[in-house]
Amino acid sequence: MIKIPGQEPWAIHLPHLLLDTCCGFSVTLLLRKFYARFRLRKILVSAILHIICLLLASLLWTQFKWHSLQWFYGTLWQPMTWFDFGTWTSASLTMLATWTAGYYGIKMYLDNAEQRHQAAEALHLAKESQLKMLRYQLNPHFMFNSINAICTLILKQHNANAVAMLEKLCDFLRYSLYTDPLAKITVQDEIAILQTYLDIEQGRFQSELNVKITADPSCFNLLIPSLLLQPLVENALKHGIVQNSGIVIAVNFARVANQLLITVSDTGVGFDFSTLTSNGIGIKNCQDRLRLIYSDCAHLSLNNGENGGANVSIAIPLEYSERVQ
Repeated sequence: MIKIPGQEPWAIHLPHLLLDTCCGFSVTLLLRKFYARFRLRKILVSAILHIICLLLASLLWTQFKWHSLQWFYGTLWQPMTWFDFGTWTSASLTMLATWTAGYYGIKMYLDNAEQRHQAAEALHLAKESQLKMLRYQLNPHFMFNSINAICTLILKQHNANAVAMLEKLCDFLRYSLYTDPLAKITVQDEIAILQTYLDIEQGRFQSELNVKITADPSCFNLLIPSLLLQPLVENALKHGIVQNSGIVIAVNFARVANQLLITVSDTGVGFDFSTLTSNGIGIKNCQDRLRLIYSDCAHLSLNNGENGGANVSIAIPLEYSERVQ
């Protein structure tokens, strides 16, 4: 824009403009390399080096523009007047300073975008790791009690019952270990694996355990985190069952407005809210998984029934399985 109003003939103007542009572009490539090194130094030193480098680059560009123009006129060694030196150097400095500002503006934007991406990726990986850890938290007591119950059946020569219980245990462990801990499954599949777990516990408690699982047909194809309810049922069995007295566990799935409502209730001793933190990992496990997966869109509440026993209610957003789309 500075050269367009000039008085040079076009035979000189166009090639000089081309050389001028190529030189300026080359100067910015050099500045970029120097700036990358200057950023590693302390702020004050870096600022001084930037200013010095910018001034030297402006002088270099100015001299190139002047001598290349004189070369086209055939007067290569024509000295510059102070007026020409001031105006040409000011133009070069203004252009390179503007480029420097634009360079650092873009650089800061890209660096911030990269940092946000890395932070999001790190958070995603942390959530995945935490979810996997929570998903694989199998209670050693469950394993010990199940195997001990199988041994008891074998000693009593109830071999058929022992084999059936062992097969159920294998099915449950296979599902727990070989399914993706980050995947969601349908309510229908969750009921099936929960029933497998309860069949194992039924082998331990026999007639002392009575389970009722109910679900609205409209809930069967809704998605929930896999094995979400097993820790809650295990917690109810561990802390709710009373010796020489049976326990009834009821699990219900229902659609309420735009949420899936899941309730797990029992006829055991109920919650002792003063010592709730000692009630095992079941509730904490479930709360942590819901928080990581749904953030603030899922809710878990605890209370005791009017006639005794504990109630756990979970509300999560509706999410449909792809196979019903």
